[in-house]
Amino acid sequence: MKAIVVMFDSLNRQYLPPYGAQGVHAPQFTRLAGRTATFDTCYAGSMPCIPARREMHTGRYNFLHRGWGPLEPFDDSVPEMLKAAGVHTHLATDHQHYWEDGGATYHNRFSTYEFFRGQEGDFWKGQVADPPMPADLKRLRRPAYRQDWVNRQHLTDEAAHPQTLTFDAGLEFIDTNAGSDGWLVQIETFDPHEPFFSYDRYADLYPEAYGGPHFDWPDYAQVLESRDQAAHLRRQYAALLSMCDRSLGRVLDRMDELDLWDDTLLMVVTDHGFLLGEHGWWGKNIPPWYEETIHTPLFVWDPRSRVAGERRRSLVQTIDIGPTLLEFFGVDRTPDMAGRPLRDVVARDEPVRRAGLYGGFGGHVNVTDGRYVYMRAPLTAANEPLAEYTLMPMHMMARFTPAELRSATLAEPFRFTKGVPTLRTPGTTLASPFAFGTLLFDLESDPGQQSPLVDDELEASMIGLMLELMRANDAPPEQYERLGLPVEGDADAGHLLVRRQWAQVEAARTPVRREDYPAGPLSVHAPLRDLLADDAATALLAAAAPRLLREPLRTVAGPLSLVEVAAFAVGLLPVPLLEDLSARLATLAGDEATGGEATGDDMTGEDVTGG
Repeated sequence: MKAIVVMFDSLNRQYLPPYGAQGVHAPQFTRLAGRTATFDTCYAGSMPCIPARREMHTGRYNFLHRGWGPLEPFDDSVPEMLKAAGVHTHLATDHQHYWEDGGATYHNRFSTYEFFRGQEGDFWKGQVADPPMPADLKRLRRPAYRQDWVNRQHLTDEAAHPQTLTFDAGLEFIDTNAGSDGWLVQIETFDPHEPFFSYDRYADLYPEAYGGPHFDWPDYAQVLESRDQAAHLRRQYAALLSMCDRSLGRVLDRMDELDLWDDTLLMVVTDHGFLLGEHGWWGKNIPPWYEETIHTPLFVWDPRSRVAGERRRSLVQTIDIGPTLLEFFGVDRTPDMAGRPLRDVVARDEPVRRAGLYGGFGGHVNVTDGRYVYMRAPLTAANEPLAEYTLMPMHMMARFTPAELRSATLAEPFRFTKGVPTLRTPGTTLASPFAFGTLLFDLESDPGQQSPLVDDELEASMIGLMLELMRANDAPPEQYERLGLPVEGDADAGHLLVRRQWAQVEAARTPVRREDYPAGPLSVHAPLRDLLADDAATALLAAAAPRLLREPLRTVAGPLSLVEVAAFAVGLLPVPLLEDLSARLATLAGDEATGGEATGDDMTGEDVTGG
């Protein structure tokens, strides 16, 4: 038996023709749907990138206990389990997070692996002089931004692009081993993750008359760009997706040429989607995990049932991918795995779960039964208590600091740690999900999640499902306290949050728009660092929004205007506070600011929701 897993990153199902996309050139995804079972109700679990991959290895959720981090010593790893059972597992990837601090234990679980450099600011090519960088619309320019422009100088030829090289390597493995049995190859590209960099042959599929600034790498923030700029970015994403489509077609061609369909499992998966203007946002992580980011595409060909061209409605999740591979090769799951093999779902749409849990560390905890979605925010704006449980104290791109570890305590083992205690350290998040409030949706009547519900009976039912899954996952006690839920027993009317947090729900849905505020040297359009150079403005901000003066926010947000800060961090500068600051800054500036208006295409503030 053989298996091929093709994995993309940030694949928005709404841009795929098998899921109803119009105007997107992706014929190979259409071809794929004709050869596989297409899943209509697949949800990711632990977010974002590396937590999702930890789920693929372990077959269980991890976001309640840990943020972004390596595989733990007590974690099961499906590739390693297969390797121990005599299956050769091979990884071909350009996903640069695997060679950062927070992802460095994943690739070694495979029998063999190949890496290709150059994606999204990968610290690859060394160049002291600044590379040519066009004027563009990106506002947060961290070191990876500059590095990406260094790397692009070496990617002018599509044949040298890391996506191309990744698929070249995966196909080479298939060619080498097509006549052998007992192997798994994971061909994993970082695309179509931002930046949406591709080539003219793909951009030409989406003709436009755009003449604005360069724009292929959005910040994770509310949409402040003009309608034309937003449409241009979506075309850039579509062009990169079309490049991915061509790579997918190469795999399908090879399966045809080598007659692999008779004995080879094929799974085409992603970790999560991406907001492309929907709900007025770019990206992920900061807003709740809406359908565009968490409801993922999934295609499976199982040579045993040979189901092709059919849809599957059963609720499945990322945690099921690893157990599906184990079952295919005849390897037993471990007791710690919550995921289930998809063999019978593929064969006859037999359900494997009533509900699924998902979320990011310290964010909303979410549950869905496939129709209803419940997004529970923390009980208070403090979003506390919150703790990380780990024996691998690494963040995404850094080690835990001594300051973080000084307060660490040894925690009792969880059920899944195999009798091993862990370090408990205080957890933090970039922003509190409290600002968005608790949300409840009916996807049958509101698939775009535009009309949140207030329904006490339905909320109580969804809380019951959430508690059932949290307890099955051995959630730490801090999570129950943070969310205002009982550790034991049933929830009651006192645990309902939708009504109590409705003001936050409505406030978070009020867009930040540039043109609502006058411009001037002292205004909400001025960079924060310029305002902090003025004593009177500094005093005003210290009284009204003191967090802006604290590190690291003061440095990170220094180049941003207050309008942009409000667009990045909902709750930090809510619209009423932004309006008040605008008026008070105008008073400080006197006549210098009172007659100004925001100008330029990037200040039109047009509402761009993308549906």
